[in-house]
Amino acid sequence: MDKRRIGSLDVTIVGLGCNNFGPRLDAAATTKVVHAALDAGVNFFDTAELYGDGKSEEYLGRALEGRRHEAVIASKFGHASYGGKANPAYIRTAIERSLKRLRVDCIDLYQLHTPDPGVPIADTLGALDEIVKAGKAREIGCSNFSVTQLREAAAATPPGHARFVSVQNQYSLFHREPERDVLPECERTGMAFLPYFPLAYGLLTGKYRKGQPIPQGTRIANNDRYRQIVTEENLDVIERLIAFAAQRGHTLLDLAFAWLLAHRPIASVIAGATTDAQTRANASAGSWQIPSADLGELDAIVPELQAVSGRR
Repeated sequence: MDKRRIGSLDVTIVGLGCNNFGPRLDAAATTKVVHAALDAGVNFFDTAELYGDGKSEEYLGRALEGRRHEAVIASKFGHASYGGKANPAYIRTAIERSLKRLRVDCIDLYQLHTPDPGVPIADTLGALDEIVKAGKAREIGCSNFSVTQLREAAAATPPGHARFVSVQNQYSLFHREPERDVLPECERTGMAFLPYFPLAYGLLTGKYRKGQPIPQGTRIANNDRYRQIVTEENLDVIERLIAFAAQRGHTLLDLAFAWLLAHRPIASVIAGATTDAQTRANASAGSWQIPSADLGELDAIVPELQAVSGRR
C-alpha cells in the first residue's frame, strides 16, 4: 500500500480508526480486526484515551503484541467531553496512562483531541515538547482546530521545539468545510490532514439506499442524531455517486476514499471497522486514483460544504 508522510512518520494511505474497540468490540474481536488490517498492509492505527474510556488503547495494545514493529500508533488526549484538559500536568499524566494501556514506550503521533480555551497553547506545546524530547512521543498533532488556532499554535512554537505536524478534522464528500481554509493552510505549511468521519457516519458505504429501510444494527439506525442525515436529498446524491463510481468500475466506498486521497494534504483515511471483511474492503478502497477531469463532475454532484456535521 502507498504511504504518505506525517512529519517523520510514513503511514499507509488507508488507516484504521479504533473508536469501535471497547464500545462495540471486545479484546478478541479487536485483535481479529487489527490483524486483518496488518495483513492487508495497513500500518496506521488511530485511537484515543476517550474511546471506550481507555479500552480502545488497551485492546489495541494487546492486539499489537508481537507486531508492534508493523504499526504506527496515533492516540489523542484532552477531548472536551473527557476532561478537556490541555494543561501540562494533565498531559504528563495522560501520556503515562496511554503508554501503559498501549503497552509501548513511545506513541508515534500524540494529538490534542480538542482545543482547550482555558490553557494557553504555548503551555500545551511546551509540555508536548517535553514528551517528545523524553522519547515518549515521536510527533505531535491536533484535532478539531480552526485555521486561526493552527496559526496561533505555529506562532507559539519556538525554534527547535516539537510542532503540530498534523490536524485531524471532519472531512468527507458530505462535509467539505475544511476546503474553506484548513485544507489550504495545510497545503501552504506542509501539515498533514487526517479526515475523520470519512464515510459520513456510514452514508458513503452504500448501506443506505433510496426507497430502502435503514439497516438494523448500523450506526445511523441506532442514533437519532445521525439518522437525521438520511434525507431524501442526501439519498439522491448517494444514488448519483453510486452511478458515478459504477460507470468507472468502482464502488461508493472506493469513491469515498479515492476522493479524499486526491487532495494532497491528506496523509491517511482512517475509517473504523468492526469485521475482518470491512477492514479488508477499506484497505483495498485506497487503490483507485480518480482522474483530475472527473473531480469537477463530483463537485457538481456534491455541492461544496454539504451540510453533514458532527464532532468526534
